[in-house]
Amino acid sequence: MSQKIKAGIIGGAGYTGGELLRILINHPNVEIAFVHSNSNAGNLISDVHTDLLGDTDLKFASETSQNIDVLFLCVGHGDAKKFLAANPFDVKIKVIDLSQDFRLKSHASIDGHDFVYGLPELQREEIKKAANIANPGCFATCIQLALLPLAAKGLLTDEVHISATTGSTGAGQSLSSTSHFSWRNNNLSVYKAFEHQHLKEIGQSLKQLQNGFEKSINFIPYRGDFARGIMASAYLNFNGTQEEAVQLYKDYYDGHPFTHVSDKNIDLKQVVNTNKCLVHVEKHGDKLMVLSIIDNLLKGASGQAVQNMNLLFGLDETAGLRLKPVGF
Repeated sequence: MSQKIKAGIIGGAGYTGGELLRILINHPNVEIAFVHSNSNAGNLISDVHTDLLGDTDLKFASETSQNIDVLFLCVGHGDAKKFLAANPFDVKIKVIDLSQDFRLKSHASIDGHDFVYGLPELQREEIKKAANIANPGCFATCIQLALLPLAAKGLLTDEVHISATTGSTGAGQSLSSTSHFSWRNNNLSVYKAFEHQHLKEIGQSLKQLQNGFEKSINFIPYRGDFARGIMASAYLNFNGTQEEAVQLYKDYYDGHPFTHVSDKNIDLKQVVNTNKCLVHVEKHGDKLMVLSIIDNLLKGASGQAVQNMNLLFGLDETAGLRLKPVGF
């Protein structure tokens, strides 16, 4: 692609906006047209995202522009729909929404903008043809990537049990009693047990692959005492062997550049600061345990949004996303 993609960002001061900026500033095929923020208009981006000092002289803008190719919505849940209703954009401009507003098929359109659910490992070809993308949730991404290969073969024959722990950045930048350092540090807690909002999009995707799937997804989310990353562990009944399970997962993810099946046990530092998902499966008696790990701000949010942008514009799916994990 000879001409650069012009990108606009709404809500650039938060965690997902900051991660998106880090990627797009260094993306070989993108030019950032504006970064909108009501609270920081006129301020240098590097005054808010201080790690970008020396990387950009851009300032937050109070105005938007129609002279763009893609619009990223890094706003809170419910705010994306409100923003598009109050600020109509030309339907030729592709919209990638990082909130939950358009993820369910029953709510996937507004004023001529029709949204496709943007999990590349589920429907990469549909994403390539889409006009707009509803970026998946972070827990939803991690858990779906643990279960999609089984659903694709109709092997979700019983209820599924899942526990998953997320870093504090998953709660967003606005402070609450459960995101203060003094509460979160050296602490662990459960929230929204069995009723997390991401269960709806997970169920939607599993039914897409395994028609008629109606079994319970028993999900216990945990707040972790670390900043970023998600580890999910799922277990369910499985009649096959360990070797069959591993091959099933490797076959499904063959050709998907960011999701990898590990023969060895996995740990969160392998994926933090990357767009990767690592999956590990183990057979224990008649149960299959599936471990899945992602960075909630990258594969769980902004990295996946750029992956979807790459697919929408016919770029290499990995463009701008060859990121090194922290490792230590």
